[in-house]
Amino acid sequence: MALLNPADRWESNLARHRASLQIPDIAVEGRLTRMVGLTLEAVGCQAAVGSRVKVSTNDGHHIEAEVVGFAQDKTLLMPTGDTRGLVPGARVVPTGQRLKVPVGDAWLGRVIDGAGNPLDGKGPLHVEHFQPLSPAPINPLQRQVIDTPLDVGIRAINSLLTVGRGQRIGLFAGSGVGKSALLGMMTRHTEAQVTVVGLIGERGREVKEFVQDILGEDGLKRAVVVAVPADHSPLMRMQGCMLATSIAEYFRDQGKDVLLLIDSLTRYAQAQREIGLAIGEPPATKGYPPSVFARLPQLVERAGNGAHGGSITGFYTVLAEGDDNNDPVVDSARAILDGHIVLSRDLAESGHYPAISIDASVSRLMNSIASQEQLQMAQVFRRLYSTYQSKQDLVNVGVYERGSNAETDAAIDAWPKLMEFLRQAPREKVTWEQSLAQLKHLFAAAGN
Repeated sequence: MALLNPADRWESNLARHRASLQIPDIAVEGRLTRMVGLTLEAVGCQAAVGSRVKVSTNDGHHIEAEVVGFAQDKTLLMPTGDTRGLVPGARVVPTGQRLKVPVGDAWLGRVIDGAGNPLDGKGPLHVEHFQPLSPAPINPLQRQVIDTPLDVGIRAINSLLTVGRGQRIGLFAGSGVGKSALLGMMTRHTEAQVTVVGLIGERGREVKEFVQDILGEDGLKRAVVVAVPADHSPLMRMQGCMLATSIAEYFRDQGKDVLLLIDSLTRYAQAQREIGLAIGEPPATKGYPPSVFARLPQLVERAGNGAHGGSITGFYTVLAEGDDNNDPVVDSARAILDGHIVLSRDLAESGHYPAISIDASVSRLMNSIASQEQLQMAQVFRRLYSTYQSKQDLVNVGVYERGSNAETDAAIDAWPKLMEFLRQAPREKVTWEQSLAQLKHLFAAAGN
């Protein structure tokens, strides 16, 4: 009897294992039995979690759905689009495939939805490669070390919150304090070969405004915009976030430096919450099921430096509902990201833009990529800023007497110049070199 090679022996063992468990070689179609909220239930359908199925409608069309769970003999499905036309007993036909997304260099300059369909009316997209929507994670020991500063064109970030190529940063803020405006500044000014923007779960009108007013024609030439507004299904909102990351991974694997902007990570978490609660997952912290806090690091960890060159520098906006910086999603994002930039409502309401709260923000990699001279100047800046903030009420009501504390006197004298340094017009670009030069000039003029 001829001996089997290892590969054939593995296939033979797999076949015997499948037969012993009575697992069919092909997916089996079923019937739709129930629809509760956003969840579809089917019986007789044998398909793997994460795979796609097609559900027939009463007008002869099909609706695509994803297998999100199962309970005994029931398969739980989440539709990707509109569910109108579904009827009891509709056929549920598994495709037997997990979703792969088409990507390519021809996608630069295009605006697409969460399924990869064009929204800009510029014709069909040319498919060059297929990228997994959820690829295997990179071995952390194979990632390149983050050791190069990234010029984002914003003076406060370049000098006081230095970001490295491949770093993941969160933009924490409530609604209406300038998150989108700050993202627009980064999009226009950051030194990156490719920009991928994910507009996830936000207002639909913002898509056109972002593309036309913030990106502009020149910015769009080196960018890909994935737009999935709030009126789309939660599954499509999650898929849009993962699609934007997959596109960024494609360009990173080509050795390019990619800027990934996701607005917002909170809407991604809320979409997973909707799915989890719909399939019966128990709510935990403030109504968020445990799967939300498992999904967030899986998405964020896909950014960063590659194993063979290229980088993805990720900026993720995190909505602090009610300006609560202890919100579960905010707290989780703070733990898994490489730093956070907090936007202050008080600064925004006073007309100070960008409304970055320096004392509440931090870049965890700044100590590794900034020079010792820059770190010392940033430390002095923060000390003066924090000192004035702690004594501001006493100064405003006239209780504080000059000469009582030398550190406070220095902070009061420096405060107008500190605030002027932090202000920057939306269309103004301040390079890395200019930022450091202006920081040196600030302390030279103050005599520090």
